[in-house]
Amino acid sequence: MTADTFDVVVLGAGPAGESAAGRVADNGLTVAIVEPELIGGECSYWGCIPSKTLIRPGDVLAAARRAPGAAEAVTGSIDVAAAFAQRDYMVSSYDDSGQVPWLDSKGIVLVRGRGRLAGDRSVEVDLPDGSVRRLVATRAVVLATGTVPFFPPIDGLGDVAAWDNRAVTGAKELPGRLLVLGGGAIGCEMAQAFRRLGCEEVTVVEGGPRLLGREEPFAGDEVRTSFEADGIRVVTGVAASAVRREGADGPVTATLADGSTHVGDEILVAVGRRPHTADIGLDTVGLEPGRYVDVDDELRATGVAAGWLYAVGDVNGRALLTHMGKYQARIVGDVIAGKVARDHASRDVVPRVTFTDPQVCAVGMVESQARDRFSNVRVVTVGTGEVAGAYVQGNGIAGTSMLVVDDDRRVIVGATFTGPDVAELLHSATIAIAASVPLDVLWHAVPSFPTVSEVWLRLLESYGL
Repeated sequence: MTADTFDVVVLGAGPAGESAAGRVADNGLTVAIVEPELIGGECSYWGCIPSKTLIRPGDVLAAARRAPGAAEAVTGSIDVAAAFAQRDYMVSSYDDSGQVPWLDSKGIVLVRGRGRLAGDRSVEVDLPDGSVRRLVATRAVVLATGTVPFFPPIDGLGDVAAWDNRAVTGAKELPGRLLVLGGGAIGCEMAQAFRRLGCEEVTVVEGGPRLLGREEPFAGDEVRTSFEADGIRVVTGVAASAVRREGADGPVTATLADGSTHVGDEILVAVGRRPHTADIGLDTVGLEPGRYVDVDDELRATGVAAGWLYAVGDVNGRALLTHMGKYQARIVGDVIAGKVARDHASRDVVPRVTFTDPQVCAVGMVESQARDRFSNVRVVTVGTGEVAGAYVQGNGIAGTSMLVVDDDRRVIVGATFTGPDVAELLHSATIAIAASVPLDVLWHAVPSFPTVSEVWLRLLESYGL
C-alpha cells in the first residue's frame, strides 16, 4: 500500500477537527482531514444548529406573550412544517457540499472515509469504494472523533427504536406523546421544544434528584417550574428499569424503578455521551479503545511516545462543548507549529448555555466546586428580573443571577444566570473569570441602561461595592 504524506492528519471533520486543520494550514503546514460522514460534524447537522432552530419558534412566542400588546397578536399556533423546513435549511438538507470550498481555500485535503490509527504517525482510511488509503503524518495526528450517544442497560431499550439526538433533531413529524429519558441539556431542550411545537404530552424522567444536575440547584428548580407551567410532566429521583413498545410502531411504555409507568409514542434517550474511540485504532499506539483520550495541557495524548498524537474536542473528555473543542483546536494548531500555547480554560473557565426557557447560562465553578477548592468563598445573588432592562421586555421576567467569589483574591470563579434570553450576559462573566479581574476593577465596567446586564451592578452592590 502506497502512502500519502502530510505534516498533519486530522481524524474527524466536526467543528474541532475543522478548526484544528484550519489552524495548522494557517501556520503553513500541509494537512489532510478524514471524515466518514458530513463535514461539519454532529453539531452542524444533528446537534447545536438543528436543536436551537427547533427551539426558536417557541421562544419567540413565549417572548411575545410576555409583552402586553404583542401578546394579543399571538392568536395562532406554530406552523410545524415551516419549523421543520427551517431546520432543513439550517442543516443544508444534510448536504455538506457547501463546506468543501472552505477546506479548499485553506489547502486542506479532504479524505472521505472511515479512518483509524495504524501505528506510529500512520492512519489507514477505508474508502467508499472498498479500498484502503494510507496517510502518514510527519509531525502529528489529531484525533477529533467526538462522542456518540450512550444508551444505558435498561431492559428492552435496544428493541424499541428509541430516538437519540440525531433522530429527535431530524424528526419529520411530531409525536403526540414524547417520553424523554434524561434531564440534562439535550433532554431538557428537546422536551420543551417539542412541547411548544405542539406535542400533546411530554414527560421527562431524570434519575437524579433534579434537572440539570451539574448546574446550581436553583437552575434545575427554575427550569422544572417553567416546564410544569408548559404542561411538561417532570419525574426526578427515579430511573427507568424497563421499556417496551407495542408492536412495530405502537406506543412505548417505560416502567420506572418505583413501579410507575409512563407512555409515549416515541422515546428520546438523552442520558449522556460516550467517546467515539472504540474503532479508531487506539490499541495500535498503546491506548485503550472505547475510552476518552487523556491529554496534557498542550492537548497531547498521554502515554504515546514522542508526543505526536493529539486529541481535541469531546473525544478527550475535558469539556464536551463545541466552542471548547474549537478553542482546543486552535491551541493544537499552534503547538504543532512550534508555538507556545496551553489549554487554560477547559477545567475552570468553561462557558455553557442550556437553551431552555428560562435559559441556564453558567461559566466556571458552581458553588459546591468552589467551596471544595477555596477556603473563603462568598456567593452573591440577585433576581435577573429585578432591573429596568428586564421590565421593559415584558411582564413576568424572572430568573436568578449569581456570582461565586474567591474572597481571598476578590475575584469571580463562577457565575450563573437564568432567565429569558440571558445567554449574552455570559461572555462578560467568562472574561472576568479568565482574566481574574478583581471586583474592585470590575466595578468600573458600567452596564448600559436599560439593559439586563445591569444585574452586574446589582451583584456588585450586593457584594458591598
